Amino acid sequence: MTAAGTGTPPDALRFGYGTNGFANHRLDDALAVIADLGYAGVALTLDHDHLDPFAPGLAQRVDAVGRRLAELGLGLVIETGARFLLDPWHKHAPTLLHDDPALRIDFLRRAVAIGADLGAEAVSFWSGVRPDSVTSAVAWDRLVAGCATVVEAAEAVGVTLGFEPEPGMLVENIADWRRLHAALGSPARLGITLDIGHCRCLEPWPVPDCVRDVAAHLVNVQIDDMRRGVHEHLEFGTGEIDFPPVLAALREIGYRGLVAVELPRHSHAAPTIAARSLSFLRAAESAAQTRADVSASRADASASRADASAGRADASAGRADASAGRADAPAGTAWHALCSASPDAQPGVRHPDGDRRVE
Repeated sequence: MTAAGTGTPPDALRFGYGTNGFANHRLDDALAVIADLGYAGVALTLDHDHLDPFAPGLAQRVDAVGRRLAELGLGLVIETGARFLLDPWHKHAPTLLHDDPALRIDFLRRAVAIGADLGAEAVSFWSGVRPDSVTSAVAWDRLVAGCATVVEAAEAVGVTLGFEPEPGMLVENIADWRRLHAALGSPARLGITLDIGHCRCLEPWPVPDCVRDVAAHLVNVQIDDMRRGVHEHLEFGTGEIDFPPVLAALREIGYRGLVAVELPRHSHAAPTIAARSLSFLRAAESAAQTRADVSASRADASASRADASAGRADASAGRADASAGRADAPAGTAWHALCSASPDAQPGVRHPDGDRRVE
């Protein structure tokens, strides 16, 4: 078995795959397939069959997962978007916006602790959808209070948090994230999880510009295809995103975290889709590099032409200055030069050299 990411250039993006796209696999099997395919990391969604934080023997299970990740050479991000882990009847409930968010806060604290034990690069979470019975103002206050508690837990153990704007949730775009970050006092441990598909779905700017806009705070990236106005995670090539410029933007800003495929509704064919996804991403990154090389070559050629033009302009200016000097001299004045070919030439004495001025 080869270690994940073997043979990739040191500046290449680090692609990962989300375990929520391997829901029908045991966690150990999912990790093995993801590593064997050549991914550099995994986005581990804590769920019933994937390191359930509420099941018995958590410490031993965390240790076992840590050893397995090390054996496979996989980086790790912790995701907390399990649908029915906390409530078997209601998707994602309770969130930080519900009347009683205690279970959600407990879950997020557990996720932070697991992330600390496993050396996770980030622990990712979101706001949730505002319940109809809760006003926007109350929901916002609850969100800020809940996030403050989670940030405090993360700061205590040195874990980086990635808050994800999610379409349809209280915090659904980058502007909302900035408002939340400011409301919390701009904590250093709270970065942003950016889903590339979400950018296409609802952000007002081109996707590469979204990447650049959050560069200073970007700690986690999820990647998938999507169409404008439709929140549906699609396989690459079936949506509307041009990926080479997106990957080029990630490299441009120096992002070194995981770029994890997020296809939570594709577990029925997980190994095949994961293999296809990595091939697509590698081809897109190669295309991005080719475009960059072509642009650099064109820029060099343009610079060379500009230098040549400047040289010609300087030469023309020199000839023009010389002509102007002759024109300014009194009529009948003969031009002289210090002629180094004259053996008796004295410093400061000008000697005739036809009608040419030699400096």
